[in-house]
Amino acid sequence: MTDLSGPPAPEYADLGLPGVSYVMPVLNEVTHVEAAIASLLDQDYTGPFDVIVALGPSIDGTTELVERLSAVDPRIRVIENPTGSTPSGLNVAIGASRYPVVVRVDAHSLLPRDYTRIAVEALVRTDAANVGGIMQAEGTTAFERAVAHAYGSKAGLGGGAHHVGGVEGPAETVYLGVFQRAWLTKVGLFNEDIRRGQDWELNRRLREAGGTVWFTPRLVVIYRPRPSLERLARQFFSTGLWRGELARRFFTANALKYFVPPVMVTAAALGFLLGVAGLITLAVAGDDAARTTGAILTAGFVVPLVYLVFVAVAALGAARSQGARAGAWFLVVLPCIHFSWGLGFILGFLKLTKNITAHTGR
Repeated sequence: MTDLSGPPAPEYADLGLPGVSYVMPVLNEVTHVEAAIASLLDQDYTGPFDVIVALGPSIDGTTELVERLSAVDPRIRVIENPTGSTPSGLNVAIGASRYPVVVRVDAHSLLPRDYTRIAVEALVRTDAANVGGIMQAEGTTAFERAVAHAYGSKAGLGGGAHHVGGVEGPAETVYLGVFQRAWLTKVGLFNEDIRRGQDWELNRRLREAGGTVWFTPRLVVIYRPRPSLERLARQFFSTGLWRGELARRFFTANALKYFVPPVMVTAAALGFLLGVAGLITLAVAGDDAARTTGAILTAGFVVPLVYLVFVAVAALGAARSQGARAGAWFLVVLPCIHFSWGLGFILGFLKLTKNITAHTGR
């Protein structure tokens, strides 16, 4: 078993608990970052720890807020992340970390008080390279509740184990992650060329190197969804773009479920265009053959209509569990997620990721 003891601070030496470094990349997160950091300081883990915030070039007041928090509590260390990207921020934070256990944290996430204690126990018990659990999305507005419902439903993100739970054991990937620092160093940290989906790609390398990625449903992290339709669309377009890139690079390692949204987007778009072409053909038809062709083409509308029915049924389920307003928002949120993610996937799969991110910075 890997030695996780590390060099504990003198006041913790008799406890035998490994030290923990929380690493958090932050960029323009003034709304959520203070609560996220507070959840780290409130952990019931009694071993030594520090919080390393990799601060990107923020313009919304995040920089000033994080620097104030660091000035008040010396356990919070702020380091510069010039590029602002998530993987580079994680890498510079890990490079500055002091302890043998590295806990990845997202500025949109709130860790429950027992998170670190449970994670370290599982890490020591299983000798896994990485331990993670469930991302439990929770919203405070009707829009955010609709997004949160999409995260945990089969109609939205597929209802995977790291969204809805499952049996403890080895996994392909997990949400966030609590790592043995030695394993991160062994596989070369996060790939900074991959802006989204870097967790999945890192876990792939950990497994290939002989490490275990361990899922436990006892770890539940509260996640705050994006608060607007625009930010949600940008998030899922970027996520889909990089998932398409990863699917192209590691085709055999990708599950078929990742291809469902792009296939759906393509089918719905083609069906709609064929239907429009059919209507135009019927409008200008001068003989029976043209009218027959137009009628056949209008059958393309069946595909987007079936999708709309699917969305409506899913929205009813959202309304029952989240309320009528959230259910109404779900009618917009679900297509936004599907089409943003699906379009991004197609463009990423077609090797357009670098072209797009060069202009958008995402």
